[in-house]
Amino acid sequence: MASVPVSAQLPHELSGYLADFVQHLESEKRHSPRTSESYQRDLRRFAGWLVERGCAEWRTVSSHDMRRYVADLSRQGLSGRSIARHLSAIRRFYQYLLRERLATDNPALDIRAPKSSKRLPRVADVDQLNSLLDAVPDDPLEVRDRCMFELMYSSGLRLAELASLDIDAVDCKGGEARVVGKGSKTRILPVGRKALEAIAQWMPVRAGLAPEAETALFVSRRGDRLSHRSIQARLSRWGVVKGADQKLYPHMLRHSFASHMLESSGDLRAVQELLGHADIATTQVYTHLDFQHLARVYDQSHPRARRRSGPGCDDQNPGREGNV
Repeated sequence: MASVPVSAQLPHELSGYLADFVQHLESEKRHSPRTSESYQRDLRRFAGWLVERGCAEWRTVSSHDMRRYVADLSRQGLSGRSIARHLSAIRRFYQYLLRERLATDNPALDIRAPKSSKRLPRVADVDQLNSLLDAVPDDPLEVRDRCMFELMYSSGLRLAELASLDIDAVDCKGGEARVVGKGSKTRILPVGRKALEAIAQWMPVRAGLAPEAETALFVSRRGDRLSHRSIQARLSRWGVVKGADQKLYPHMLRHSFASHMLESSGDLRAVQELLGHADIATTQVYTHLDFQHLARVYDQSHPRARRRSGPGCDDQNPGREGNV
């Protein structure tokens, strides 16, 4: 059975094939219920749009219909990334229909989503991070929390990489950690002095929580491996309790690590290796962040760039960041 019942309001020609497709995802492709639900949600939205326009068969949908659908999604305020996800679901669905000989072509095959403006990752200020990480833990679980966040910022870890760390993955004497990243690729990362000190403080606390057979470095109060969601919640809580002026989340620490490393070293290739990016183009987003920092310093410091009162270009174009 499908994870989420298909709406009975859809004609059987639409709902029946959609239910079969979701069953195919779960039983043959072994997709998780969450992934199957995501496909079904997007496809049900498309099916509802078709019904409103008097279309009751998947086989009659044309590429012209798809362009109209994309235009409607855009008018409703969906981002280019969200529209691309919808199109991906529709293309995948029609691949299934073609395989089952329930359609003669894939109307979404050559349809592209509108481009979204690329948002730069958010980073935390160096001084604010130092203040947050230097805050004194109030209880044993906060000792663990500070250790996690120190390690994440120290080595630029992804959330999944932090959660999957085992005790033997960190060599405190050598000051390094063995991390398994995307694609099961292993990389060895340096661990900073502050993070090593935090680990030394956490290990006696961990010993009182975890059973001997547990290999996870970070465990819950019950002694089992800490989940991704719990790490996210504890970081958000740490920010609130310790006085952060913005919401903290795991990837912000990774972004901050990359940006601060690049500001100090200027070595893009080294930052790529530390982050575990397969393509240096992925790392280059941090050069834009670095330029924003340099531009602010320039605007504040250069005698021919400092703001003056009176008419000028700044009247039409206040600030530099919006144009970077």
